[in-house]
Amino acid sequence: MSTHRAAVVFLLVGAMVGPVVAQTYPSKPIRFVLPFPPGGPTDILGRIVGQKLAEALGQPVVVENRGGAGGNIGTEYASKQPADGYNIALVSPALIYSPSLYKKLGYDPVRDFAPISLVAQIPNVLLVHPTVPAKSLKELVQLAKANPGKLNFGSGGLGTGQHLAGETLKVLAKVNMVHVPYKGSNLAMLAMIGGEIDMVVIGIPPALQQIQAGRVRALAILASHRSPALPDVPSAAEAGMPGYEVLSWYGVVAPAGTPREIISRLNGDLTKIMNSADGRERIVGAGFDPMTGTPERFAEFIKTELARGTKIIKAAGIKPE
Repeated sequence: MSTHRAAVVFLLVGAMVGPVVAQTYPSKPIRFVLPFPPGGPTDILGRIVGQKLAEALGQPVVVENRGGAGGNIGTEYASKQPADGYNIALVSPALIYSPSLYKKLGYDPVRDFAPISLVAQIPNVLLVHPTVPAKSLKELVQLAKANPGKLNFGSGGLGTGQHLAGETLKVLAKVNMVHVPYKGSNLAMLAMIGGEIDMVVIGIPPALQQIQAGRVRALAILASHRSPALPDVPSAAEAGMPGYEVLSWYGVVAPAGTPREIISRLNGDLTKIMNSADGRERIVGAGFDPMTGTPERFAEFIKTELARGTKIIKAAGIKPE
């Protein structure tokens, strides 16, 4: 066979691969990695999305919690799985903060993933233990200023959105508080309920029941407006700290190199889920705001957030570990 004919055959075969992949996918269960332990926002959202995605794909979507190191254990694990469409992961702001916080990171947030779609965002709420003598954000700041280094705040780990939310408060209020990392935001909240720490910033969904039961006190919603889920809790701006806004976003990614046809298929199914009446009802009911977008838009979002996160961490004076 001549070189020219061989090249033509190669191109024709390559052109046929995409449609064949699209037609046969999926033919087996899909692994959905959640980089945080059960009970937190990532777990709550991941299980809703996983169930709806299984219905759309006609194959089981097996949720796999792999928490630890601020989400980096599960995220690195997801980045190293086969790029065959049968491995996806739910990522959050930890993806873009970690490069500035860890000297040795086992993945690159841009190079090692194929973005599929943003799926949701949630405002965070600032919680304190009931024994903390502060009934408002203003009183908490006054308490922290009067007791430098005495108050502490928990998070889901170094580099998580909750960690950066606490550091942002320190910068804005010019106070000194101690960071205590846990293996997940829900574990940090449980530690606070148990009296181990004073304060936690966490997504609204896992906090609702604890607030309603009186186990924690909500001081402020870290957004520009109040949350319909917690109408009696003021926004940070109303509480006297405009600009203290911390939204957690969530998106689905696959390992880099996953066929474009599969990325498009998953993006289409996720978009339908977020726009469907049932999908929106379940996600909004859990305290999340549904989001959609193209893979290209999500890829650009990750790059933009990576630059913003680097700037925040530098301003907070946090050194990589």
